Amino acid sequence: MRLVLPFVAALALVGMPLAHAQDRPALPASPTTAAAPATASTSVAPPEAGTLPDRPSLQSIRNFTRVYEIIRQAYVKKIDNQTLMDTAISGLLDKLDPHSAYLDEEGMRQLSKETKGQYSGLGVVVTSRDHKLVVIAPLDNSPAAEAGIEPGDIILEIDGKPVNPMDVGASIDQLRGKPGTTITLTLMHPKASVPVTKTLTRELISMTSVHVRELAPGYAEVRISQFQRDTASDLHHKLREWIDAHGQPKGIVLDLRSNPGGLVSAAVGVADTFLDAGVIVSTRGRVKGSDMRFAAHPGDMLHGAPMVVLVNHGTASAAEILSGALKDNHRAVIMGRRTFGKGVVQTVIPIDATHALKLTTARYYTPDGTSIQAEGITPDILIPKLVAQQSDAPPTLINSESDLPHHLDNAHPQAVRASRAASANALADNSKLARHDYALAQALNVLKGLVIARQPATP
Repeated sequence: MRLVLPFVAALALVGMPLAHAQDRPALPASPTTAAAPATASTSVAPPEAGTLPDRPSLQSIRNFTRVYEIIRQAYVKKIDNQTLMDTAISGLLDKLDPHSAYLDEEGMRQLSKETKGQYSGLGVVVTSRDHKLVVIAPLDNSPAAEAGIEPGDIILEIDGKPVNPMDVGASIDQLRGKPGTTITLTLMHPKASVPVTKTLTRELISMTSVHVRELAPGYAEVRISQFQRDTASDLHHKLREWIDAHGQPKGIVLDLRSNPGGLVSAAVGVADTFLDAGVIVSTRGRVKGSDMRFAAHPGDMLHGAPMVVLVNHGTASAAEILSGALKDNHRAVIMGRRTFGKGVVQTVIPIDATHALKLTTARYYTPDGTSIQAEGITPDILIPKLVAQQSDAPPTLINSESDLPHHLDNAHPQAVRASRAASANALADNSKLARHDYALAQALNVLKGLVIARQPATP
């Protein structure tokens, strides 16, 4: 989870992993209402009755002030007090987890832009893992996606300088920049033995998070690239437009591949669009008010039509919340590869007018009570990363009864010709889709099978 402005109060969020472009906002009290803000003074739980508060010893405080003074007076170059104090605060958070961070004014401004779906950069979501800068996912139609950057890539160098394993946050800051400026990245693809170098141009990233298109007559693909403030309402609007144009769908493929997460409220709203009842997600933590539970309201927009959800190792955080909700409520079949496994919630707590603390304060759980932290969601049907290619087949003399000499004609030749033409067109469309996107073609085939299985037998 991540935060979002206004920063007048602390907000609980579940977003993507620590990203140069994507930490997102708070869980609301319901899918349609904002959570009651918790101020910094009320967010710390008091010690349990009968226990003494765990306070630092006087010697520890003396050691800290002594080290501070030694650095200020004796370090090889002069460091002003404000910089040294900010560094000390950041150091407190660096050892906690990859998602807690100290936000300065620019960090707060960047976070606000990203949750609105517009910012300047490469359109790549990254995280710190084992002191390495790892790509979670490139965003759709971004410079990163067009350059062929993939989930799991490790960024080794930025503009020829190695990523500092002790200060990955500084490297993340380097990915940002003004539109039109260039940056050169040296990356190692997963399972590759030789790094590759790519030069990218930063752009103003304006994300449209929802796309709806027809895959086959009666079947739609809904692609959600990330969860922004308007994602749930945008989904409702675009799906309604598709239904008005094509009729109620027989089934849909919900594509969440390489979706790095975003606003939890948006993920809850999307889940509510496809569910009539049931728990969507719950959170548990030590902070007062962090234990929350979100349930669906009546009104499945698809009226129970089958769903297949496509995921991969770039599906993270809020996207995993949606996947887990649809899986545990037996609303959809999950296909693809195991998801990223970010199952923790961050709260943004304002420190002053220009600084805020983003702190991991809770874990989230799927409707079955499962924590996917560091584990991810295992699909119902696993799909390896394959590419389909058309191959030439040797000619055959006899393909069917109609090729045999002196065969009897069908009693309804016009219907036969129409059926053959429809089958040929469907096969050609499916082959084209498979060559372009093998996993999506397989998802469509499974979806058609689910539709056929629901049809009642004809007496």
